[in-house]
Amino acid sequence: MKLKDLCSFNNIVIQCHDNPDADALASGFGLYTYFKSQGKDVRFIYRGRNKIQKSNLMIMLDELNIPVEYEPDFDDEPELLVCVDCQYGQRNVTTTKAKNVAIIDHHQKTVELPALSEVRSNIGSASTVVWDMICAEGDEAKELIADNKDLSTALYYGLYTDTNKLSEVSHPLDRDMLDDLSIEKSLIVKMSNSNISLGELKITGKAILGYEYYGDRKYMIINAEPCDPNILGVMSDFSLETAGVDICLAYYERPEEVKFSVRSCTKEVHANELAAFLAEGIGGGGGHIYKAGGSIRPEKIDDFSADEIFKERMQDYFDSFDVIYAEDTTLDSSDMLLYEKVPVDRGCAKLTDLFPVGTLVSIRTLEGDVDVKVEEDLYVMIGIEGEIYPIKEEKLLKSYTMKDTPYEATFEYPPSIKDISTGKKKHLMEYSRSLAVVGASSTNIYARPLKKGVKVFTAWDKEKYYLGNVGDYIAFREDDPHDIYVIKGSLFDRLYRKAT
Repeated sequence: MKLKDLCSFNNIVIQCHDNPDADALASGFGLYTYFKSQGKDVRFIYRGRNKIQKSNLMIMLDELNIPVEYEPDFDDEPELLVCVDCQYGQRNVTTTKAKNVAIIDHHQKTVELPALSEVRSNIGSASTVVWDMICAEGDEAKELIADNKDLSTALYYGLYTDTNKLSEVSHPLDRDMLDDLSIEKSLIVKMSNSNISLGELKITGKAILGYEYYGDRKYMIINAEPCDPNILGVMSDFSLETAGVDICLAYYERPEEVKFSVRSCTKEVHANELAAFLAEGIGGGGGHIYKAGGSIRPEKIDDFSADEIFKERMQDYFDSFDVIYAEDTTLDSSDMLLYEKVPVDRGCAKLTDLFPVGTLVSIRTLEGDVDVKVEEDLYVMIGIEGEIYPIKEEKLLKSYTMKDTPYEATFEYPPSIKDISTGKKKHLMEYSRSLAVVGASSTNIYARPLKKGVKVFTAWDKEKYYLGNVGDYIAFREDDPHDIYVIKGSLFDRLYRKAT
């Protein structure tokens, strides 16, 4: 759905969920600003039993001039009702009559969606979804945000609070919005420092005192009373400073949602990957390697409590994988088959074509950011789904030959590259060239499907593992037994075939 699809309606009401948080207020503010610019008769409301009282939100409304109205008894019937940061029919939003309904959200889909819907469950905030939808309407629409520091600051704060002070940002689109917005930083600090009440300070202490510790895996679980989601991060961060605690999971349970925070200080467990595992099929989770979080929809877990779900899934998680340190490991090839590359073009870009030697750059992809230092002989390979990995020229030319044609492909998120020191950003695909497979025996690999998950620390990155799930393939190059890596099961047959 595009925002222009909604512009055929004139009388529009934007409604966020009851007891709105910063993300609901910011995303609604973004929609209000856009529809006002289109000359629409628009209102922004919230309903429910409680009027906003939290200090940080009161500051947000006052200093950013957000035109939201508290309308518990709203009885108009607009041409179009736009539910933002929620879904029409959910328990956390009072039902409002309307001739037509649209939904813009970033949570798991839990209701039957109307035709006019844009729900992106892998995005960190509704603010990001609204920002992207406004930007998609063209340069004039983009200027609505660029020229409005109040709106920019609100959108930033919406993502900031919904991702635990940005520690749980995982999607590249969220990072793009952060890079793009010009904000009032002092106000973000002011709102952040007004985020916890004396009551929530008491909740924090009580929750930490009631911890459950699992010494065999060195993790802690903390069950808190309902509170601001950011307080969960405070609990997790504090607990992780305890000797013998490598991982902490803190959560609270409400009738409409279960929120959780994950922290890890061991390289064998990425917090974002653990968060995604905990929420798989019942919610959403993501973030950074060390800090992550997510939410679970109570209607997805039937009669089970969040406590039962988390305890079971934490045990399942640790039982689900083995760890391989490629530099010190030689795999047994007796149960593996030899494969050769399928002659399908890939792409590559020479980093010195984009930035000078010695530049520290960050390459942004759907799978996360990869930071490297530009070297004379360093290239970036671009896979058939937009995945990237650095590779030296010598190894690249053993498997591929350069073509004179650009590499043309369409991805969900095309990779981009940024100079870390200056912030200058370029699109990697604009500098890419096509590669053809050489087909020499030296490029063959041994591979087998995984019957159990695996975490591979490659020879070129000893701090960050690559996760392989059941059905993916574990592989190593025939000419280098320590070049061990994971290939997605969905891609394997498109990339490799049995060697002849």
